[in-house]
Amino acid sequence: MTEALYHEDSYVKEFDAQVTAIDEQNHGLVLDRSAFFPGGGGQPPDAGSLSAAGKTFNVKRVRRIQGKLVHLLEGDEPLPQVGTRVQCQIDWETRYQIMRTHTAMHILCGVIFRDYGASVTGGNMEPLKGRMDFEFETMRRELVDEINLAINAEVANARPVSWRELPREEAFQIPDLIRTKINLLPEGIKKVRVVEIEGLDLQADGGTHVKNTSEVGQIRVVDYKSKGKINKRIYVELD
Repeated sequence: MTEALYHEDSYVKEFDAQVTAIDEQNHGLVLDRSAFFPGGGGQPPDAGSLSAAGKTFNVKRVRRIQGKLVHLLEGDEPLPQVGTRVQCQIDWETRYQIMRTHTAMHILCGVIFRDYGASVTGGNMEPLKGRMDFEFETMRRELVDEINLAINAEVANARPVSWRELPREEAFQIPDLIRTKINLLPEGIKKVRVVEIEGLDLQADGGTHVKNTSEVGQIRVVDYKSKGKINKRIYVELD
């Protein structure tokens, strides 16, 4: 198993690792440790670079393939062999934008759940923008403006953001831990990673986040749409 450095510290930009397996079919490498996030929960995967023996390879993305975290490399040059030490670098500008965006989505989710009791029915994000669907029967401009003010107030509140792993049984004792309409956590997961925005939001989440809501910056609700009788979509962008 690859040690998931991205779960321990979202701010790791560079790291050393060792090649433990080669995926010739997908032109990729498995490493003993990695800070590359493989994507999931609406968060896109990381990209970056990997250097070994004087050669640099572009990591176009990371994917879980048959349970392994595979770093997919661009080009068709011969891959470093098993046992090779490699130096890796995350595309930090993009990663940090995604971290800010992901935390912004949790602020949005936390505010709407706190103030209106609405559950999340879906969502997605990319650098500096995202969308989230909620169980609202109606959505009007005045309500959107209220939400916009409330989420930016939470940015200004500079709330600490933290993450930790809990045994599944303990985690599910937390009220409202799962904010999505459907529990997406497979039964086989024995430990649940939870992300907390102090005083606002606590939910199961496997992605990467900033350490304080003040790092998110200004959030703008740029659009909203009805996606069904009780399903309303909110679009946000970050400055």
